[in-house]
Amino acid sequence: MKKLMTLIVCLGTTTAMFSQVTVVKQAEKLSGKTDKLEEARGLIKQAIENPETKDQAYTYYVAGKIELDAYDNGYKTRMINPEDASASPDALGQELIGAYNYFLQALPLDSLPNEKGQVKPKYSKDILNKIKGHLSDFYTVGADYYNEQKYYPEAYDAFLIYTAIPEKFGSENLAVTPQQLSSALFNAGLAANQGGNIEASAEAFKQARLMGYEKPEATIYEIACWQTIAQNDNDRSAEAMGHIKEASQFGIDNFGIDNTIFLNNLINAMVSDEETDQALSTLNQLISENPDSANLYGLRGYVYDRLENDDASEADYRKAASLDSADFETFKNASNKLYRVGTAKLNLLEGNSPELTAAREDIKNNYFLQAQKYAEQANQLQPGDPYIQNILDSIDYALTTFFNN
Repeated sequence: MKKLMTLIVCLGTTTAMFSQVTVVKQAEKLSGKTDKLEEARGLIKQAIENPETKDQAYTYYVAGKIELDAYDNGYKTRMINPEDASASPDALGQELIGAYNYFLQALPLDSLPNEKGQVKPKYSKDILNKIKGHLSDFYTVGADYYNEQKYYPEAYDAFLIYTAIPEKFGSENLAVTPQQLSSALFNAGLAANQGGNIEASAEAFKQARLMGYEKPEATIYEIACWQTIAQNDNDRSAEAMGHIKEASQFGIDNFGIDNTIFLNNLINAMVSDEETDQALSTLNQLISENPDSANLYGLRGYVYDRLENDDASEADYRKAASLDSADFETFKNASNKLYRVGTAKLNLLEGNSPELTAAREDIKNNYFLQAQKYAEQANQLQPGDPYIQNILDSIDYALTTFFNN
């Protein structure tokens, strides 16, 4: 009697398992039938939630197949009737990404050893073919999400999946280039940034530049992201400076020093981290190699300024402003430096002796009038700049107030 009861219990378990597998099979039969989509989803959801089938590769394979077939049908509908709800970017995106996620769950389960310890995948080959066959669709879905302003995580996820597929599953039989992948990563960075996830944006831009993004924008935007993080969280300032230095050095190595944003940020990060000796060493080497670069002298003047070495700083700013490559920032900073130094020197003079009068005249000519000249040159390059207007007003006040004789 006991053996009979045991047999009955076992038969009951087998029947339950059989019924759940039948549910999955029923769902598979409905896959691809537009009018049966919700019924198929309901059946597979039931199987996923059931202990008997929730850990079977077949369950997630069918779940992925249902979503992928729905995507394919929706994509065809879109070609005929773009206004159809089943062809909306959101519907197609959810189906394609949903299929991908289900397939990712199926793959490791399909590689588990059987009762004999053997690994005999049944669905993996078809899954890989389906995923690779829809590679370009992930990029399209990402672009559609972006255009619909569904930036994060929707567009971001789609672009990242597009870049992950060749890495996860191999690039053979995939007509995709590193530049296409780096462009998708760059777009993921834009999407995360627009969606408010600045750290995810920074990481995507970093991966884009490491993948070989040909333009400097990926590196520039990565730096900007970490600047934002540092501004919003003082506790992460040191971490942010490390990332900024890494990206800036990458920018210099790959795009040179003509794009001043990279070297400017590198030096500023070094100074912020109190690495002024390294900053000066870097600039000294670059100046020896590029003696006609106004930006290099200006940057070294900035470092000396932070070290409160006015003489060295002043000399570098004057040198920078004298070169043909001097730009708006060079003239602006040189003007400001001479105005501040001139004011400090003037404040030290008291009395009206001939020697002091001569000293004031020297300060007027060599500092205030020279600062005025630099500010006017800056104003010619960017007319009406508020900062320059303020310097010009301050210099004019000093000239008429302290040098009125």
